[in-house]
Amino acid sequence: MKVELSGILRGAARGASFVELEGQTIKALMEDLLRQYPDMAGPMDEGIAVAINGEIFRDGWQQSIPKDAEIYLLPRLQGG
Repeated sequence: MKVELSGILRGAARGASFVELEGQTIKALMEDLLRQYPDMAGPMDEGIAVAINGEIFRDGWQQSIPKDAEIYLLPRLQGG
């Protein structure tokens, strides 16, 4: 499935604005992302938010991903 990348995540994916990933849950999607793009380890440690069809999931790693979903990965914003 096509996953859009934002900000610093593009750099970790060799400049790609989107990637093709496999996974039926957010966790599986993130595992595939890390397998294909090991440089994502740093941004993943800092936190990545996942938007599925406009709803943001910060910690719902078991969340199912609907077929043909619109998916965006965003670096987490740090509050203070």
